[in-house]
Amino acid sequence: MQRVVQSVYDIVWNPGLVILLLAAGLYFSFRTGFVQVRRFRLMFRSLFSKKAEAKGISSFQAFSIALSGRVGTGNIVGVATAIAFGGPGAVFWMWVVAFFGASTAFVESTLAQKYKFGHRSGYRGGPFSIIEDGLHQKWLAVTFAIVTILSCGFFLTTVQANGVSTAMQNAFPVPKLASGLFVAAVLALVVFGGLSRIANVASVITPLMAVLYLILALVVICFHWRDVPAAFSAIFRGAFGMQPALGGILGTTIAMGVKRGIFSNEAGQGTGAMASASASVSHPAQQGLAQAFSVYVDTLLVCTATALMIITSGTYNIIDANTGDLLYAGAPELANNYVNYTQSAVDTVFPGFGSQFISIAMVFFAFTTIIAYFFYTESSLCYLFRGKGKLGDSISLVTRILMLCAVVFGAVKEADTVWMLGDIGVGAMAWITIICLLILCPKAIKQLRDYENIMRESASDRRDARHRKQDK
Repeated sequence: MQRVVQSVYDIVWNPGLVILLLAAGLYFSFRTGFVQVRRFRLMFRSLFSKKAEAKGISSFQAFSIALSGRVGTGNIVGVATAIAFGGPGAVFWMWVVAFFGASTAFVESTLAQKYKFGHRSGYRGGPFSIIEDGLHQKWLAVTFAIVTILSCGFFLTTVQANGVSTAMQNAFPVPKLASGLFVAAVLALVVFGGLSRIANVASVITPLMAVLYLILALVVICFHWRDVPAAFSAIFRGAFGMQPALGGILGTTIAMGVKRGIFSNEAGQGTGAMASASASVSHPAQQGLAQAFSVYVDTLLVCTATALMIITSGTYNIIDANTGDLLYAGAPELANNYVNYTQSAVDTVFPGFGSQFISIAMVFFAFTTIIAYFFYTESSLCYLFRGKGKLGDSISLVTRILMLCAVVFGAVKEADTVWMLGDIGVGAMAWITIICLLILCPKAIKQLRDYENIMRESASDRRDARHRKQDK
Protein backbone atom coordinates (compact mmCIF):
# COMPACT_ATOMS: atom_id res chain seq x y z
CA MET A 1 0.00 0.00 0.00
CA GLN A 2 2.84 2.38 0.85
CA ARG A 3 4.27 2.09 -2.69
CA VAL A 4 0.87 2.73 -4.29
CA VAL A 5 0.25 5.79 -2.12
CA GLN A 6 3.74 7.11 -2.91
CA SER A 7 3.17 6.70 -6.66
CA VAL A 8 -0.13 8.57 -6.56
CA TYR A 9 1.44 11.25 -4.38
CA ASP A 10 4.26 11.80 -6.89
CA ILE A 11 1.74 12.23 -9.71
CA VAL A 12 -0.51 14.68 -7.86
CA TRP A 13 2.23 16.71 -6.19
CA ASN A 14 4.55 17.13 -9.16
CA PRO A 15 6.39 20.49 -9.48
CA GLY A 16 3.68 21.73 -11.83
CA LEU A 17 1.18 22.07 -8.99
CA VAL A 18 3.61 24.05 -6.85
CA ILE A 19 4.24 26.44 -9.74
CA LEU A 20 0.52 26.65 -10.56
CA LEU A 21 -0.47 27.58 -6.99
CA LEU A 22 2.14 30.33 -6.72
CA ALA A 23 1.48 31.65 -10.23
CA ALA A 24 -2.30 31.68 -9.71
CA GLY A 25 -1.97 33.58 -6.45
CA LEU A 26 0.31 36.12 -8.12
CA TYR A 27 -2.10 36.47 -11.07
CA PHE A 28 -5.14 36.95 -8.83
CA SER A 29 -3.24 39.51 -6.75
CA PHE A 30 -2.49 41.65 -9.80
CA ARG A 31 -5.98 41.22 -11.28
CA THR A 32 -7.63 42.33 -8.02
CA GLY A 33 -5.16 45.17 -7.51
CA PHE A 34 -3.76 43.35 -4.47
CA VAL A 35 -7.12 43.39 -2.74
CA GLN A 36 -5.57 41.50 0.21
CA VAL A 37 -3.62 44.69 1.07
CA ARG A 38 -5.77 47.40 -0.45
CA ARG A 39 -8.98 46.35 1.30
CA PHE A 40 -7.54 45.02 4.55
CA ARG A 41 -9.82 47.11 6.78
CA LEU A 42 -12.84 46.07 4.77
CA MET A 43 -11.78 42.42 5.10
CA PHE A 44 -12.05 42.69 8.88
CA ARG A 45 -15.36 44.59 8.78
CA SER A 46 -16.85 41.96 6.46
CA LEU A 47 -16.62 39.37 9.24
CA PHE A 48 -19.35 41.08 11.23
CA SER A 49 -21.81 42.04 8.52
CA LYS A 50 -25.44 41.24 9.28
CA LYS A 51 -27.25 38.38 7.60
CA ALA A 52 -29.01 39.51 4.45
CA GLU A 53 -31.90 37.12 5.14
CA ALA A 54 -32.96 34.45 7.62
CA LYS A 55 -31.86 31.61 5.37
CA GLY A 56 -28.21 30.67 5.59
CA ILE A 57 -25.58 31.39 8.22
CA SER A 58 -23.86 34.64 9.17
CA SER A 59 -20.63 35.89 7.67
CA PHE A 60 -18.80 35.27 10.95
CA GLN A 61 -20.15 31.71 11.19
CA ALA A 62 -18.99 31.01 7.62
CA PHE A 63 -15.62 32.53 8.52
CA SER A 64 -15.44 30.29 11.62
CA ILE A 65 -16.28 27.13 9.68
CA ALA A 66 -13.62 27.93 7.08
CA LEU A 67 -11.14 28.87 9.82
CA SER A 68 -11.93 25.56 11.55
CA GLY A 69 -10.79 23.81 8.39
CA ARG A 70 -7.71 25.99 8.07
CA VAL A 71 -6.62 25.96 11.73
CA GLY A 72 -5.92 22.34 12.62
CA THR A 73 -3.04 19.95 13.08
CA GLY A 74 -1.43 21.57 10.03
CA ASN A 75 -0.69 24.58 12.23
CA ILE A 76 1.13 22.43 14.79
CA VAL A 77 2.26 19.20 13.15
CA GLY A 78 2.32 20.60 9.61
CA VAL A 79 4.61 23.50 10.52
CA ALA A 80 6.91 21.13 12.42
CA THR A 81 6.98 18.78 9.42
CA ALA A 82 7.81 21.66 7.07
CA ILE A 83 10.75 22.67 9.28
CA ALA A 84 11.88 19.04 9.67
CA PHE A 85 12.22 18.47 5.91
CA GLY A 86 12.68 22.01 4.56
CA GLY A 87 14.41 23.77 7.43
CA PRO A 88 13.33 27.17 8.81
CA GLY A 89 13.30 28.54 5.25
CA ALA A 90 10.10 26.59 4.55
CA VAL A 91 8.27 29.03 6.83
CA PHE A 92 9.05 31.89 4.42
CA TRP A 93 7.40 30.01 1.58
CA MET A 94 4.38 29.36 3.78
CA TRP A 95 4.14 33.15 4.18
CA VAL A 96 4.39 33.64 0.43
CA VAL A 97 1.60 31.11 -0.15
CA ALA A 98 -0.54 32.87 2.47
CA PHE A 99 -0.03 36.35 1.04
CA PHE A 100 -0.87 35.39 -2.52
CA GLY A 101 -3.32 32.76 -1.31
CA ALA A 102 -5.45 35.47 0.28
CA SER A 103 -6.30 36.75 -3.21
CA THR A 104 -7.04 33.18 -4.30
CA ALA A 105 -9.37 32.78 -1.32
CA PHE A 106 -11.11 36.01 -2.31
CA VAL A 107 -11.73 34.80 -5.86
CA GLU A 108 -12.99 31.33 -4.94
CA SER A 109 -15.26 32.56 -2.13
CA THR A 110 -16.73 35.38 -4.21
CA LEU A 111 -17.55 32.97 -7.03
CA ALA A 112 -19.00 30.47 -4.53
CA GLN A 113 -21.42 33.17 -3.32
CA LYS A 114 -22.33 34.08 -6.88
CA TYR A 115 -23.11 30.48 -7.86
CA LYS A 116 -24.56 29.11 -4.59
CA PHE A 117 -27.83 27.17 -4.62
CA GLY A 118 -30.70 26.82 -2.18
CA HIS A 119 -31.16 23.65 -0.14
CA ARG A 120 -33.59 22.75 2.62
CA SER A 121 -30.66 22.80 5.06
CA GLY A 122 -29.63 26.30 3.93
CA TYR A 123 -27.50 27.72 1.15
CA ARG A 124 -24.89 25.39 -0.31
CA GLY A 125 -22.26 25.61 -2.99
CA GLY A 126 -18.58 25.53 -3.77
CA PRO A 127 -16.34 24.63 -6.71
CA PHE A 128 -18.87 22.07 -7.94
CA SER A 129 -21.60 24.73 -8.35
CA ILE A 130 -19.03 27.18 -9.74
CA ILE A 131 -17.97 24.61 -12.35
CA GLU A 132 -21.51 23.61 -13.34
CA ASP A 133 -23.09 27.08 -13.46
CA GLY A 134 -20.00 29.06 -14.45
CA LEU A 135 -18.25 26.68 -16.84
CA HIS A 136 -21.25 24.48 -17.72
CA GLN A 137 -19.16 21.34 -17.26
CA LYS A 138 -21.29 19.12 -15.05
CA TRP A 139 -19.06 16.07 -15.43
CA LEU A 140 -16.17 18.01 -13.91
CA ALA A 141 -18.40 19.38 -11.17
CA VAL A 142 -19.47 15.86 -10.24
CA THR A 143 -15.85 14.72 -10.33
CA PHE A 144 -14.85 17.49 -7.92
CA ALA A 145 -17.69 16.63 -5.54
CA ILE A 146 -16.60 12.99 -5.47
CA VAL A 147 -12.95 13.97 -4.93
CA THR A 148 -14.07 16.24 -2.07
CA ILE A 149 -16.00 13.44 -0.40
CA LEU A 150 -12.97 11.15 -0.58
CA SER A 151 -10.51 13.88 0.44
CA CYS A 152 -12.41 15.65 3.22
CA GLY A 153 -14.50 12.69 4.26
CA PHE A 154 -11.67 10.22 4.61
CA PHE A 155 -8.11 11.29 3.71
CA LEU A 156 -7.98 14.62 5.57
CA THR A 157 -10.08 13.32 8.44
CA THR A 158 -7.52 10.59 9.12
CA VAL A 159 -4.72 13.21 9.20
CA GLN A 160 -6.45 15.23 11.90
CA ALA A 161 -7.33 12.14 13.95
CA ASN A 162 -3.75 10.89 13.73
CA GLY A 163 -2.42 14.20 15.03
CA VAL A 164 -4.76 14.03 18.03
CA SER A 165 -3.92 10.45 18.96
CA THR A 166 -0.15 11.02 18.63
CA ALA A 167 -0.26 14.15 20.78
CA MET A 168 -2.39 12.48 23.44
CA GLN A 169 -0.06 9.47 23.52
CA ASN A 170 2.96 11.75 23.94
CA ALA A 171 1.41 13.74 26.76
CA PHE A 172 -0.63 11.62 29.11
CA PRO A 173 -0.21 8.83 27.68
CA VAL A 174 -3.49 7.64 26.18
CA PRO A 175 -3.74 4.67 23.78
CA LYS A 176 -4.32 5.83 20.23
CA LEU A 177 -7.41 3.69 19.84
CA ALA A 178 -8.98 5.26 22.94
CA SER A 179 -8.32 8.76 21.57
CA GLY A 180 -9.91 7.86 18.25
CA LEU A 181 -13.01 6.41 19.86
CA PHE A 182 -13.44 9.41 22.16
CA VAL A 183 -13.11 11.98 19.34
CA ALA A 184 -15.51 10.00 17.16
CA ALA A 185 -18.10 9.84 19.95
CA VAL A 186 -18.01 13.60 20.64
CA LEU A 187 -18.09 14.40 16.93
CA ALA A 188 -21.24 12.35 16.52
CA LEU A 189 -23.04 14.66 18.97
CA VAL A 190 -22.25 17.66 16.76
CA VAL A 191 -22.47 16.43 13.17
CA PHE A 192 -25.84 14.80 13.64
CA GLY A 193 -27.21 18.18 14.77
CA GLY A 194 -27.12 19.73 11.31
CA LEU A 195 -25.64 22.90 9.81
CA SER A 196 -26.72 25.27 12.60
CA ARG A 197 -25.06 23.19 15.32
CA ILE A 198 -21.86 22.88 13.29
CA ALA A 199 -21.80 26.65 12.72
CA ASN A 200 -22.51 27.45 16.38
CA VAL A 201 -19.83 25.09 17.72
CA ALA A 202 -17.23 26.32 15.22
CA SER A 203 -17.93 30.01 15.93
CA VAL A 204 -17.26 29.51 19.65
CA ILE A 205 -14.46 26.93 19.88
CA THR A 206 -12.25 27.96 16.95
CA PRO A 207 -11.68 31.66 17.80
CA LEU A 208 -11.29 30.85 21.51
CA MET A 209 -8.65 28.15 21.01
CA ALA A 210 -6.79 30.23 18.43
CA VAL A 211 -6.53 33.16 20.87
CA LEU A 212 -5.39 30.95 23.77
CA TYR A 213 -2.80 29.25 21.56
CA LEU A 214 -1.44 32.60 20.34
CA ILE A 215 -1.15 33.89 23.91
CA LEU A 216 0.85 30.83 24.99
CA ALA A 217 3.06 31.08 21.89
CA LEU A 218 3.75 34.74 22.60
CA VAL A 219 4.83 33.89 26.16
CA VAL A 220 7.20 31.16 24.94
CA ILE A 221 8.68 33.44 22.27
CA CYS A 222 9.15 36.25 24.81
CA PHE A 223 11.17 33.90 27.02
CA HIS A 224 13.46 33.24 24.05
CA TRP A 225 13.44 36.85 22.82
CA ARG A 226 17.22 36.91 22.35
CA ASP A 227 16.88 34.17 19.71
CA VAL A 228 14.11 35.88 17.73
CA PRO A 229 16.47 37.84 15.39
CA ALA A 230 18.45 34.65 14.69
CA ALA A 231 15.19 32.79 14.00
CA PHE A 232 14.11 35.33 11.38
CA SER A 233 17.59 35.25 9.89
CA ALA A 234 17.40 31.45 9.59
CA ILE A 235 13.98 31.73 7.94
CA PHE A 236 15.07 34.26 5.31
CA ARG A 237 18.49 32.75 4.63
CA GLY A 238 17.09 29.24 4.45
CA ALA A 239 14.35 30.33 2.05
CA PHE A 240 16.98 31.04 -0.61
CA GLY A 241 19.49 28.30 0.20
CA MET A 242 21.98 30.66 1.84
CA GLN A 243 22.82 28.30 4.70
CA PRO A 244 25.75 26.08 3.61
CA ALA A 245 24.57 22.89 5.29
CA LEU A 246 21.06 23.24 3.84
CA GLY A 247 21.75 24.64 0.38
CA GLY A 248 21.27 21.22 -1.18
CA ILE A 249 17.63 20.98 -0.07
CA LEU A 250 16.43 24.32 -1.47
CA GLY A 251 13.96 22.56 -3.77
CA THR A 252 12.56 20.62 -0.82
CA THR A 253 12.42 23.81 1.25
CA ILE A 254 10.23 25.55 -1.33
CA ALA A 255 8.09 22.49 -1.99
CA MET A 256 7.50 21.81 1.72
CA GLY A 257 6.64 25.45 2.39
CA VAL A 258 4.13 25.54 -0.46
CA LYS A 259 2.60 22.14 0.36
CA ARG A 260 2.26 22.80 4.06
CA GLY A 261 1.07 26.31 3.32
CA ILE A 262 -1.75 25.16 1.06
CA PHE A 263 -2.54 22.27 3.41
CA SER A 264 -2.89 24.70 6.30
CA ASN A 265 -4.63 27.72 4.74
CA GLU A 266 -6.54 25.75 2.05
CA ALA A 267 -6.56 28.71 -0.35
CA GLY A 268 -7.36 27.37 -3.80
CA GLN A 269 -8.36 23.99 -2.47
CA GLY A 270 -12.07 24.85 -2.68
CA THR A 271 -13.09 24.03 0.88
CA GLY A 272 -13.25 27.66 2.01
CA ALA A 273 -15.55 28.33 -0.93
CA MET A 274 -18.02 25.75 0.40
CA ALA A 275 -18.24 27.57 3.72
CA SER A 276 -18.60 30.90 1.93
CA ALA A 277 -21.49 29.67 -0.20
CA SER A 278 -23.55 28.97 2.93
CA ALA A 279 -23.35 32.55 4.20
CA SER A 280 -26.19 35.00 3.80
CA VAL A 281 -24.53 38.30 2.85
CA SER A 282 -25.59 41.34 0.87
CA HIS A 283 -22.91 40.98 -1.83
CA PRO A 284 -20.71 38.07 -3.03
CA ALA A 285 -17.48 40.09 -2.69
CA GLN A 286 -18.23 40.68 0.97
CA GLN A 287 -17.75 37.03 1.79
CA GLY A 288 -14.70 36.88 -0.48
CA LEU A 289 -13.03 39.54 1.66
CA ALA A 290 -13.93 37.75 4.90
CA GLN A 291 -12.37 34.50 3.69
CA ALA A 292 -9.22 36.29 2.51
CA PHE A 293 -8.80 37.47 6.09
CA SER A 294 -9.06 33.89 7.41
CA VAL A 295 -5.95 32.95 5.40
CA TYR A 296 -4.00 35.65 7.22
CA VAL A 297 -5.21 34.45 10.61
CA ASP A 298 -4.28 30.87 9.83
CA THR A 299 -0.77 31.28 8.41
CA LEU A 300 0.57 34.71 9.31
CA LEU A 301 -0.58 34.37 12.93
CA VAL A 302 -1.05 30.76 14.05
CA CYS A 303 1.52 29.03 11.82
CA THR A 304 4.10 31.75 12.43
CA ALA A 305 3.55 31.46 16.18
CA THR A 306 4.27 27.73 16.02
CA ALA A 307 7.33 28.22 13.83
CA LEU A 308 8.88 30.86 16.08
CA MET A 309 8.29 28.73 19.17
CA ILE A 310 10.11 25.78 17.59
CA ILE A 311 12.97 27.72 16.01
CA THR A 312 13.74 29.99 18.97
CA SER A 313 13.63 26.99 21.32
CA GLY A 314 15.82 24.87 19.01
CA THR A 315 13.56 21.85 19.48
CA TYR A 316 13.74 20.53 15.92
CA ASN A 317 15.79 18.44 13.53
CA ILE A 318 16.25 18.82 9.78
CA ILE A 319 16.08 15.59 7.82
CA ASP A 320 17.16 14.85 4.25
CA ALA A 321 13.95 13.63 2.62
CA ASN A 322 15.89 11.41 0.18
CA THR A 323 18.38 9.70 2.49
CA GLY A 324 16.82 10.13 5.93
CA ASP A 325 20.09 11.60 7.26
CA LEU A 326 20.04 14.34 9.89
CA LEU A 327 21.28 17.61 8.37
CA TYR A 328 20.72 19.49 11.61
CA ALA A 329 20.24 17.88 15.03
CA GLY A 330 18.78 20.51 17.33
CA ALA A 331 16.96 17.86 19.32
CA PRO A 332 18.17 14.43 18.16
CA GLU A 333 16.20 12.69 20.91
CA LEU A 334 12.97 13.80 19.19
CA ALA A 335 13.94 12.12 15.88
CA ASN A 336 10.91 12.45 13.54
CA ASN A 337 8.29 12.89 16.26
CA TYR A 338 6.99 16.11 14.69
CA VAL A 339 4.27 16.79 17.26
CA ASN A 340 6.92 16.73 19.97
CA TYR A 341 8.84 19.57 18.29
CA THR A 342 6.08 21.97 19.36
CA GLN A 343 5.41 20.25 22.67
CA SER A 344 9.08 20.38 23.64
CA ALA A 345 9.24 24.07 22.70
CA VAL A 346 6.55 24.85 25.27
CA ASP A 347 8.30 22.59 27.80
CA THR A 348 11.41 24.80 27.61
CA VAL A 349 9.38 27.49 29.38
CA PHE A 350 6.77 25.45 31.24
CA PRO A 351 8.42 22.09 32.06
CA GLY A 352 5.95 19.23 32.00
CA PHE A 353 3.14 21.49 30.74
CA GLY A 354 3.96 21.70 27.04
CA SER A 355 2.91 18.22 26.08
CA GLN A 356 -0.41 18.50 27.88
CA PHE A 357 -1.31 21.94 26.54
CA ILE A 358 -0.37 21.19 22.93
CA SER A 359 -2.25 17.91 23.13
CA ILE A 360 -5.38 19.69 24.36
CA ALA A 361 -4.98 22.41 21.72
CA MET A 362 -4.61 19.78 19.01
CA VAL A 363 -7.70 17.98 20.23
CA PHE A 364 -9.77 21.14 19.90
CA PHE A 365 -8.17 22.26 16.62
CA ALA A 366 -8.54 18.83 15.07
CA PHE A 367 -12.05 18.48 16.46
CA THR A 368 -13.26 21.69 14.79
CA THR A 369 -11.33 20.87 11.61
CA ILE A 370 -13.01 17.50 11.32
CA ILE A 371 -16.36 19.26 11.89
CA ALA A 372 -15.50 21.47 8.92
CA TYR A 373 -14.64 18.38 6.87
CA PHE A 374 -18.05 16.93 7.72
CA PHE A 375 -19.60 20.16 6.48
CA TYR A 376 -17.63 20.09 3.20
CA THR A 377 -18.52 16.45 2.63
CA GLU A 378 -22.17 17.17 3.39
CA SER A 379 -22.19 20.10 0.95
CA SER A 380 -20.82 17.84 -1.79
CA LEU A 381 -23.53 15.29 -1.06
CA CYS A 382 -26.16 18.04 -1.16
CA TYR A 383 -24.93 18.94 -4.63
CA LEU A 384 -24.81 15.37 -5.92
CA PHE A 385 -28.22 14.40 -4.56
CA ARG A 386 -30.24 17.58 -5.00
CA GLY A 387 -33.90 16.67 -5.33
CA LYS A 388 -33.29 13.01 -4.45
CA GLY A 389 -35.21 13.22 -1.17
CA LYS A 390 -34.83 10.22 1.13
CA LEU A 391 -32.07 8.68 -1.01
CA GLY A 392 -29.86 11.70 -0.36
CA ASP A 393 -30.65 11.59 3.37
CA SER A 394 -29.77 7.89 3.57
CA ILE A 395 -26.47 8.35 1.74
CA SER A 396 -25.64 11.31 3.99
CA LEU A 397 -26.26 9.19 7.10
CA VAL A 398 -24.07 6.35 5.83
CA THR A 399 -21.30 8.81 4.91
CA ARG A 400 -21.31 10.36 8.39
CA ILE A 401 -20.97 6.92 9.97
CA LEU A 402 -18.10 6.01 7.63
CA MET A 403 -16.36 9.29 8.46
CA LEU A 404 -16.57 8.50 12.17
CA CYS A 405 -14.94 5.16 11.36
CA ALA A 406 -12.23 7.05 9.44
CA VAL A 407 -11.50 9.03 12.60
CA VAL A 408 -10.80 5.83 14.51
CA PHE A 409 -8.76 4.41 11.61
CA GLY A 410 -6.65 7.57 11.33
CA ALA A 411 -5.95 7.55 15.06
CA VAL A 412 -4.11 4.21 14.88
CA LYS A 413 -2.55 4.44 11.38
CA GLU A 414 1.13 5.20 10.76
CA ALA A 415 1.68 8.97 10.57
CA ASP A 416 3.68 9.22 7.33
CA THR A 417 1.12 7.27 5.29
CA VAL A 418 -1.74 9.31 6.70
CA TRP A 419 -0.02 12.61 5.88
CA MET A 420 0.64 11.41 2.34
CA LEU A 421 -3.03 10.53 1.85
CA GLY A 422 -3.97 13.97 3.09
CA ASP A 423 -1.56 15.61 0.65
CA ILE A 424 -3.05 13.60 -2.21
CA GLY A 425 -6.53 14.84 -1.32
CA VAL A 426 -5.41 18.47 -1.06
CA GLY A 427 -3.49 18.29 -4.32
CA ALA A 428 -6.29 16.69 -6.33
CA MET A 429 -8.81 19.31 -5.18
CA ALA A 430 -6.36 22.14 -5.79
CA TRP A 431 -5.64 21.06 -9.39
CA ILE A 432 -9.33 21.24 -10.32
CA THR A 433 -10.15 24.37 -8.33
CA ILE A 434 -7.25 26.55 -9.44
CA ILE A 435 -7.70 25.84 -13.16
CA CYS A 436 -11.41 26.68 -12.95
CA LEU A 437 -10.73 29.86 -10.95
CA LEU A 438 -8.25 31.05 -13.56
CA ILE A 439 -10.92 30.72 -16.24
CA LEU A 440 -13.67 32.41 -14.21
CA CYS A 441 -11.52 35.08 -12.57
CA PRO A 442 -13.05 37.95 -14.65
CA LYS A 443 -16.44 37.27 -13.05
CA ALA A 444 -14.93 37.65 -9.58
CA ILE A 445 -13.22 40.89 -10.66
CA LYS A 446 -16.57 42.21 -11.87
CA GLN A 447 -18.10 41.45 -8.47
CA LEU A 448 -15.22 43.23 -6.72
CA ARG A 449 -15.60 46.36 -8.87
CA ASP A 450 -19.34 46.40 -8.28
CA TYR A 451 -18.90 46.06 -4.51
CA GLU A 452 -16.27 48.80 -4.42
CA ASN A 453 -18.63 51.13 -6.32
CA ILE A 454 -21.37 50.38 -3.81
CA MET A 455 -19.03 51.09 -0.90
CA ARG A 456 -17.89 54.38 -2.49
CA GLU A 457 -21.48 55.48 -3.06
CA SER A 458 -22.36 54.52 0.50
CA ALA A 459 -19.41 56.50 1.86
CA SER A 460 -20.39 59.48 -0.30
CA ASP A 461 -23.98 59.33 0.97
CA ARG A 462 -22.75 59.27 4.57
CA ARG A 463 -20.54 62.31 3.95
CA ASP A 464 -23.43 64.19 2.34
CA ALA A 465 -25.65 63.32 5.29
CA ARG A 466 -23.06 64.67 7.73
CA HIS A 467 -22.69 67.87 5.74
CA ARG A 468 -26.44 68.41 5.66
CA LYS A 469 -26.59 67.87 9.38
CA GLN A 470 -23.79 70.37 9.96
CA ASP A 471 -25.49 72.94 7.69
CA LYS A 472 -28.64 72.73 9.80
